[in-house]
Amino acid sequence: MNKGIRLFSAFLALTMALLACSFPSPATTESVGTPTPEASVEPSAQPSASPAGPLPHTFYYRGTDSVGLTQIFRIERDGTTRRQLTSEPVDVNDYDVSPADGSVAYVASNQLLLVNADGSGRRVLVDGGPVDENNPYLTVINSPVFSRDGQTLAYGYKGLNLYNISTGASNLVIENQIEDSGGFPFPKELYWPERYSPDGTKLLITLGYYEGASAAIYSPSSNSTVRLTGGEGALICCDDLEWSADGSSFYSSSSAMGMFSAGMWRVDASNGAVTTLFASDFDSNSFLYADEPYLAPDGQLYFLFATVPAPEGIITRSPLQAVRSAPDAVTGRTPLSNETFQLLNEALWAPDASFLVAVTAPSPELYQGGEARVVYFDGRPGVVLAPSAQQMKWGP
Repeated sequence: MNKGIRLFSAFLALTMALLACSFPSPATTESVGTPTPEASVEPSAQPSASPAGPLPHTFYYRGTDSVGLTQIFRIERDGTTRRQLTSEPVDVNDYDVSPADGSVAYVASNQLLLVNADGSGRRVLVDGGPVDENNPYLTVINSPVFSRDGQTLAYGYKGLNLYNISTGASNLVIENQIEDSGGFPFPKELYWPERYSPDGTKLLITLGYYEGASAAIYSPSSNSTVRLTGGEGALICCDDLEWSADGSSFYSSSSAMGMFSAGMWRVDASNGAVTTLFASDFDSNSFLYADEPYLAPDGQLYFLFATVPAPEGIITRSPLQAVRSAPDAVTGRTPLSNETFQLLNEALWAPDASFLVAVTAPSPELYQGGEARVVYFDGRPGVVLAPSAQQMKWGP
């Protein structure tokens, strides 16, 4: 799965991509409140897709438009009707959906923008201006994340920011730590948001470094941060983190061996203590891989799992299988189907874990995007939801 591990190298890649874009001139950039044409609506079933049937919520994803640019799309609950929500002159880099009303915040042309749930009412919330290639850490906007009530939008820009939707006020709550290294800026520690806890009281953030990353728990009410302790060798960062229903803990997993171990970990959100549920090391006879943990309303932990004999080299594409277990990730671990995902880039569990939307790569070299297919666990055949998708999310 594409974990979106936006470490320093990925940050630079994003910066270079932004630099390559043609930023709209002030004369052609829409101002705040300027209406845009109605978003296009069409059946989602392109030649290679089939109606998926009723969905539990609206389904959002980044896909490719008719001219080859990455835009935001939504499929309605009928599983058939597709709506293109954005029509930017450059690729949309990142986005999030408001749990309250389905409005979409996204980043394009180094601007933070917002549209209504139907794609109308496009407005610029924050304009980062041209990216300074000598100091991208203070000039790139990224990672919009809505609070649970939809009233606050967290995002990365010079650090961690909180934007008030009602008032339009933006507050830089944690500033990126940059050091001067021989006349060049060096990232000591960077901050961007990942997701709010279910009760909305805590926000998971990524701590980015020159090599590697970690996570922390930020409390907006107290403006305080809890850092992780323990879990040496664990990969706990970025967008592959899943809260428990009560917000007391969160899970992280890894389906590759390399700089970090493969395995799964649980973090106590009150003190940052990391518990290893299972992990692999290079001295093992077999490696245990995990991906996409989801603690469902039934109290069971759902995730993708594989046990593979230890190879001579490094496995980056493990043959994952959907499983269910107790919250400890070990007790009662049971496969949900016989299907194996060898080229999985991304997955999204149904809210009740009754099915999985899996994005598989068309070739081993591609680690982002691919066909999005609904995989049922009750014996029904899978169906294609979108021919090409990435960064999938459920709407309200």
